[in-house]
Amino acid sequence: MKRSKWEWTGDALNVVLLTATAAVMFFPFYYLVVVSFATYEEYLTADLLLWPRQWVLDAYKYIFESKEFIRSIGVTVFVTITGTLVNLVFTATMAYALTRRLPGQRGFMFLVLFTFIFSPGIIPTYLIVKATGLIDSYWALILPSAINAFNLIVMRAFFMSIPEELNEAAVIDGANELQSFFRLIVPLSKPAFAAFGLFYAVYHWNTYFTAILYINDSTKWTVQVILRQMVLLNDTTNSLSAARDAARAGSPPPVETIGMAAILLATVPILIVYPFLQRHFAKGVMLGSVKG
Repeated sequence: MKRSKWEWTGDALNVVLLTATAAVMFFPFYYLVVVSFATYEEYLTADLLLWPRQWVLDAYKYIFESKEFIRSIGVTVFVTITGTLVNLVFTATMAYALTRRLPGQRGFMFLVLFTFIFSPGIIPTYLIVKATGLIDSYWALILPSAINAFNLIVMRAFFMSIPEELNEAAVIDGANELQSFFRLIVPLSKPAFAAFGLFYAVYHWNTYFTAILYINDSTKWTVQVILRQMVLLNDTTNSLSAARDAARAGSPPPVETIGMAAILLATVPILIVYPFLQRHFAKGVMLGSVKG
């Protein structure tokens, strides 16, 4: 079929518009990389640094000499991996249980919907965390958010879309509910686990506010809290004390360059994980969509 000039013009405008939008969205990340590798003098003299004349690793050396930053990366990795596993286990098992015929099923579903609509708030949550002895514990960053009500509702809908005949066939073959769940439902739900696993992982990796509330010990701070000290408060004396001592012989990099490098290091791990989940994630994000 021949296409009219208006169709060609519309396609060209779409390409130009989408390319410009992608460039605008990509530029902050590009600028982050460029500034993190720039020299001290070039960063100070350039109004808008687009390409450094000399690429240096001073900011990264400065950061990796900081025990506080390295420790915070380890804390964040632990919280992300453990928290994501806890989230998936609790969300999937409760969602599957709500698809079965259980006494009081509607009551449990009402409680889930109630927490989805009405949040308890910061102070009640803090009092519960304090009463359970989780202050200054990594579990304070994991257990209060063990189940996300919205994710649970969507995962329940996904489980209900799986034909009941498959579960009945497993029961006839002698499988109980746990065996049916782990050997049948879980393998068929890889897209759902990939999608929600990525959502939960990003949430835990970006843990900041709850760490501020529940963690008083600076040795247990997550990387986002350390970034706050470095970027917003310009507090390189506390967050990078070891690096400061190591750099006394020479001029340390500017605070802005250190902050850019730290943000890049804190962002890259999530960007690396995404391609491995992309195949399942593309299917998982369609959960709950209307099927024709």
